[in-house]
Formats: sequence, C-alpha cells, structure tokens
Amino acid sequence: MFNVALMGLGMVAATHAAAIAATGGRIVLKGVCSTTPTKADAFAQGYRESHGLARPKTYLDVEEIAADPSIDFVIVCTPPNARQGIVDVLSAAGKPILMEKPIERTLEAAERIVTTCKNASVPLGMVLQHRMREASLLLTRLLREDHFGKPAVAEISVLWWRPQSYYDEPGRGTLARDGGGVLISQAIHTMDLALSLMGPVRTVQAMARTTSLHQMETEDFVTAGLEFANGAVGSLIASTASFPGAAESIVLHCERASVALHSGQLHITWRDGRTETMGQAASTGGGADPMAFTHAWHQGIIEDFASALEQGRPPSVSGQDALAVHRLIDATIRSSNERRMITISEGE
Repeated sequence: MFNVALMGLGMVAATHAAAIAATGGRIVLKGVCSTTPTKADAFAQGYRESHGLARPKTYLDVEEIAADPSIDFVIVCTPPNARQGIVDVLSAAGKPILMEKPIERTLEAAERIVTTCKNASVPLGMVLQHRMREASLLLTRLLREDHFGKPAVAEISVLWWRPQSYYDEPGRGTLARDGGGVLISQAIHTMDLALSLMGPVRTVQAMARTTSLHQMETEDFVTAGLEFANGAVGSLIASTASFPGAAESIVLHCERASVALHSGQLHITWRDGRTETMGQAASTGGGADPMAFTHAWHQGIIEDFASALEQGRPPSVSGQDALAVHRLIDATIRSSNERRMITISEGE
C-alpha cells in the first residue's frame, strides 16, 4: 500500500482522486494541499462523500508534506510556475514525485527540475496519460515487433475547441503561468505519444498564431512540418480554435499498413486490403468540456509509478522522457518566431 499526497486542487485533481480511489486500496489518498485551506477542506470532505473512503488530511504547505514520514510519494498538480520550489523541498526530503504535465513553462526550467531530482536520486514521473490508453499500448508493442514495417509518414492532429471563457480564467494561456498555449497545455499529450512511437524529431518548420476566435496571450493554432531522426517525415496541426472540437489522432503510414490512433481506438489498414479495429472508443476532452475523459488513464500512470517504486525501476514516463516533447515544443515556437527551420541537436 502506498500513501500519497495531492498538491494543487484545480480541474484535474478530481480525476486523480477518482483514479486513486479506483485502485482498490493499493494507493491511498492520505492528504491534500492547496494554497487556499478552505478549498483543501472542501476537497477532502468531497472525496470522503464521493468515494466512501477515509477523509484525507489537509496540509498547509509543501514543507508539511515533506516532513510527514507516512507519505510515500506526492502527486503535483499545481500550475507550472509553482513547480521548482515544490520540487526543491520534496527532493531534499527524498519524496518521489509524480507530476502533471508540463514539467515547467520553458525547456530550460524543465531541464532544471529533472536535474534537481536526478541529483537528489528522487524518482520523477510525468502524467502523460495518453501513453496508457489500451490502443496506445497495443500500437507501441506492434511497432516494436515490426508488424507494419518502417514508418515513412506521421500525421499528428489535435483539433480541439476551448471557448473564450476558458481563457478568461486568470493566468490561463499566459507565458507567466502556463508557459504557452495549445502546444504546452493541450497538444503536449499527443505530441509526447507520437514521439514515444516514432522517436525524436530532428528538424521542425512551423507557424504558430493566435486566431481571431480568442483573446489570449499565446498561440491557439500551430501547424508544422517535421523530420524525424529515423528518416520519416510528418505534419503537426494543433488548435483550440476548431469548434466544436474533435478527438486527436496520430496516423502512421508504414511499409505494410497505415495505422491510426483515434478516439482511443487503433485502426489498421493493410496494403493487402484487410482492415482491423482494436480498442474502445472514448471521449478525450477535445470539446468545450476539457475534463470529458475517463480517469482510467491516470490510474494507469499512478499505478505504474507505484510499481516502479516497488521494483526499483524508472516509471514508464519519467521526467527525462518528457524532456523530448518539451524540446519539440520549444523548437516549434522558436521556428515560428524566427521564421526558419530549427534543428533539434542530439545533445538537446
């Protein structure tokens, strides 16, 4: 059994709480922490009433969590601008950390957090839960076993919708709090999954813009051409200005088949004419309700992190792993700003 503390009680906290409750007692929500104590009290009481489980205690700050010997790991769901100080305290106390995406607002800050945990020998896992979908895990295995031949083209599409009210929330879509717009807040999941399937991107040429449909500081539309290290080429389109919003997709055109991840399903079209569909269709939060998705994928990430601690192995999605998508996001925005192709070097 693992006792966990949940820091940051914004929109995604309820998903984490439901995921923890669904583990059947293997993982216990021992405590919660918010910068607003009344919010923490209300969340703790709501957890008890909703799930019929023990009421978590409420912590006043990260120092109190770090000092509690009963806490086995901490799930950090705060906005990105609050991360470094939290990581400093928890890593100094030797507390393993499972962190909501993104690691931080900039690539440099993300690298600093990963280094902090590495130097303290503290496990750092990332909540990039799209890797835990049934169809994603299946495609990962089939590609590893070379069922489809070499991938030649990758199409990455995240055509979501967010109403203006979403960006009217203080700090949302700003550089100071979130570090960017559609790439770092929404498309990061699909981009990370694509990189886990295809390997790293070496060059990117992009255009990022804020459309007339939103009043916000950062981008709500991005299109880019990609060249992967394995020689494949690809395209990326990401938007929160695409009403009414659709499920994100990854399509890989390979030597023997084209494969598509869409709405939680894997569709295979073989060159010999056969077709196959695997997995269960599911809502992904691409429309006006950003939380319209199952907690099962978060449960998979949380349980994997607990298993990693038990087995002394890295989590399935480590902080180091997540730096790849941060590098791609950074290069994509730089490409747009500088109006040129950006090369992501091996050392980055």
